[in-house]
Amino acid sequence: MISIRQEIADIEEGKMDSRINPLKMAPHTLMCIASSNWDRPYSRESAAFPLPFVKTESKFWPTIARIDDIYGDQH
Repeated sequence: MISIRQEIADIEEGKMDSRINPLKMAPHTLMCIASSNWDRPYSRESAAFPLPFVKTESKFWPTIARIDDIYGDQH
């Protein structure tokens, strides 16, 4: 919540655009982050990993397909 408040303060102070910012454009999906077309004024890193503890070691990207169909579900 503190980091969200800081993002709001950055918008209020004019450091971030009021219409295109990480807070307003969230959530940032894996497809959005990995896309070659990044037309936003903030970095991909700040979009995907907004805080130090949310880095690649701890970020969870949900899968969209089953592993080994029924066998993977049962084991």
